[in-house]
Formats: sequence, structure tokens, C-alpha cells
Amino acid sequence: MSQKPRQKYSYPSVTTKVLLYFLISITLLLAVVWIFQVMLLNVFYRNTKMDEMEQLTEVIEQSLHISEDELDTMVYQYAAEHAVCIRVFRVEPDNRAVEIANADVSEGCYLHHINGETLTSLYNKSVAAGGHYTTVIPISGGKIEISDSNGPHVPEHNDKVLAKRTSMVRVDVCREGDVPYVIMLNCELTPLSAMVATLKMQFWWIAASFILLTVLMAVVFARSIVSPILRMNQSAKQLAGGNYDVSFEGEGYRETRELADTLNYAAKELSKNDRLQKELIANISHDLRTPLTMIKGYGEVMRDIPGENTPENMQTIIDETERLSELVSALLDISRLQADAGEPVRESFDLSAMLENTVARYAKLRACDGYVVRFEFDRPQVYVHADKTMMLQVLYNLINNGINYAGEDKTVIVKQTCTGDKVRVAVIDHGVGIAPDQIPLIWDRYYKVDRVHKRAVVGTGLGLSIVKTVLERHAAQYGVESTEGEGSTFWFEIPIEKE
Repeated sequence: MSQKPRQKYSYPSVTTKVLLYFLISITLLLAVVWIFQVMLLNVFYRNTKMDEMEQLTEVIEQSLHISEDELDTMVYQYAAEHAVCIRVFRVEPDNRAVEIANADVSEGCYLHHINGETLTSLYNKSVAAGGHYTTVIPISGGKIEISDSNGPHVPEHNDKVLAKRTSMVRVDVCREGDVPYVIMLNCELTPLSAMVATLKMQFWWIAASFILLTVLMAVVFARSIVSPILRMNQSAKQLAGGNYDVSFEGEGYRETRELADTLNYAAKELSKNDRLQKELIANISHDLRTPLTMIKGYGEVMRDIPGENTPENMQTIIDETERLSELVSALLDISRLQADAGEPVRESFDLSAMLENTVARYAKLRACDGYVVRFEFDRPQVYVHADKTMMLQVLYNLINNGINYAGEDKTVIVKQTCTGDKVRVAVIDHGVGIAPDQIPLIWDRYYKVDRVHKRAVVGTGLGLSIVKTVLERHAAQYGVESTEGEGSTFWFEIPIEKE
């Protein structure tokens, strides 16, 4: 057998695909880390500060009912704890703002270094925004003049301290009863450039380490997957070359183990089919050779010997020709059925009548040979919906099989029994029976119970395979019950047609 040349495929290997999937996954992961930990760091930081100031504002707003001294103490504690400057004003009926709490805990506090006009502007913006206003203000270098109850003065701050700073200011206008209050909070936003630079450097080192680790893991993981597949591939090549004793191993994963088990089962079935096919060829060759030899012999006798052209010799030639025709028909039937060319053409017909007529023909045909074919039934009419031609083929093959293996009484019984919505047809003989270990095999397309070839009285030895194929096309149940030395009962069940 010539070996199939090794084909080169353009598809990527498992190792390449696993490595690609790992790299895509780690790239996406690193991209997410880069976006959230580096690019959006300032955004998350500012949002966190805004949430913190909002919570402080709510706490202060809920404490406006306490005394001014207690409020001032509480405000200072919160300011020191959160590094936030706080100013709380009560608005008098004449629209004059009176400061009732004050906490200056930051050297660069914006709220404590702006004049009254700026405070009024922030208040108006908060009122216009519905009572809640937050802004981020960059503080440049220079001196800021502050106006308060003590008059104008210049804060003693170094310009370098005030330079390049950013403050977040929140202004809330609320009421405690009928009295309006203004709560102002200010926190300094820490520059994150140094932190971002550090995170970037760490990110690149982490990314390089992860990519290297990913490549190593992908290679190891892919090899662990590919190894059993490669071994099974080599075994499959041996199987394709006709070595049915090959064994498939798929240790390591459940899927490869299941694949190996399936391939081992396939190898076993191919080996059995190959063996049975060779036996079939031998049996068919014998079945073909015997009638051909007899036809040739009788023909030569009739040609060469005067007076041998008798009706008996002619009948022998006709009988052997019919046997050849039966053999060829059986081969064509099983080939057609197994090629899915014969789908059932269902019709409604009386199964009891078909059984009775068929048995009557057999009884008349085989009477001269001493065979008795008897029909037993429980209902005179049973209508079914099936392919009548195929069911007749099943019946012929089962009766032929019964006649071939009938016992000394040469009796074959065809029995019809109705149970519920199904009818069972059984063909019973009293022959040698079938060994228990052979019963599961008798339906195989190439199997023959009688290993020592002998010429059958009727049939070709392929009948049970045809019966199996036809009944499975009808989704019918079938089986055999046999006891060695007592005989066999072949049966099938099909639904009764509803009236």
C-alpha cells in the first residue's frame, strides 16, 4: 500500500494559537491597567476628593443646629483629619454673611486668602447651580490681597509656595430652618506627575515580565496539549495504513482521553469489519462458485452425452440460476439499503393478511421437502402504516432463516401478537439455537453464525443484515431470543395504525 504523501497545511499550529491567545489576553489586561492606573489616575483622584468633600459637607449640614462653639470645634477636627480648609457662614436677613466656623489647616488654603468679592462670586455661582458648586482653581504665584473684618492685609506666604498649585473648592448653600447657611470647603490637590512617572516605569517592567512569563506558560501549556494529539496522529496514520491493532493514548485531558477512546473503538470496529468482510467475500465466492459449477457441469453433460437433455437436468440448471439470482438480489438489497437509497414508502395495509398469504405460499412451496410453515394469530385484521414491500422483505428473510436452521421437526411458526398499540411478529424455529456470545453479532452485515460453510437450503446468509436495516428505517424494535439446542425466536414490533 502506497503511503499518502505528507501534506503541508497553511493553518497555524496549536502552539502558535495558544501563544497568540495568551499574548492577546495579557495585552488587553495590560491595556486596562495602563488606562486606569496611569492615564485616568488624575481623574480618579479628583473624583475621590470630590466625593470626600461632598460627604464632609453633608456632615456639617446635618450639624448646623448645634451651638457655634461646638460647630467650630467639630469643623476644625474634620478639617485636620481630612486636610481640608472649611469656612461656614450664616446669612443674616440683611444679606450680610457672618462667619460662624473656621478651620485653616493648610498653608496654601485658597478660601482664607481671597477677598470678599471672590467669596460673593463663589456664593452666587453656587446659588445659580442649585446650591452645590464645585470648581478646580489653579493658584499662580504672586501676592493676594485679602479683605476681612480686620481690614486689608497681605498674607505672609512665600510666592514659591503658592506657585503651581491647584485647589478644589466646593460651595454649598443650605438652610437650617428658615436661616440660610453657606458651607465652603477647599482642599489642595497634590500634583501626581511624580507618581505617574513612577507608575509608568513600574508598568513597563511589569509588562515585560508578564509578556515573558506568558510566552513561557503558553509554550509549556501548548506542548502539554499537543503531545497527546501528536501521538494520536501517528497512531491514526498507522490505522489508515491498515494496522488495526494500533492503540490510541490521550492521557492528560478529558477531551483527549475521550477522543482516544473513540478512536480505539473505531479501530476495533474497523478491524472487525475488515475480518468479517473477508469472510463474506470467501462465503460469497463459495456461494457463487457452487451453482456456476453445477450449471457448467450439467450443461456440458447435456451437450456431450446424448439423451441427457432431460427435464430433470434442465430443472437443476433453472434452480441453480434462481439461487444465483437470489444471491445477487440480496447483495443489491443490502447495498441499496446501507447507501440510504431505500427510504420507506409508507402506506396503510393489513399486516395479518400479508402474513397469512406469505405463510401459505411457503407452506405449499416447502411441503415437498417436509417443511411445515404455520401461522398463528390473535386478531384476524391488524392495520399498520409502513412500507409493505420492505416489511414483506423482512418476513421473507426471517422465514428463510428459520427454514435454514429448523430442527428435526422442520417446523417454522410465524406468530402474530397484539399488545396495546403495537403488534409483534415472531418467527420461531426449533433448531440448534445460537450461543449467547454470538447473539449480539448476528445482525452484523458480514457476520455468519455457521463458520463451517455449508450450502443453505434457502437464502444467501445476508438476510438478517437486511432485516436490521429495514426495521431501523421504520424505527421498529427487534431482537432475538435463543437457547442452544431448543431453537430461536426472531421478532419485531411496529405500531398499530389508529382507526
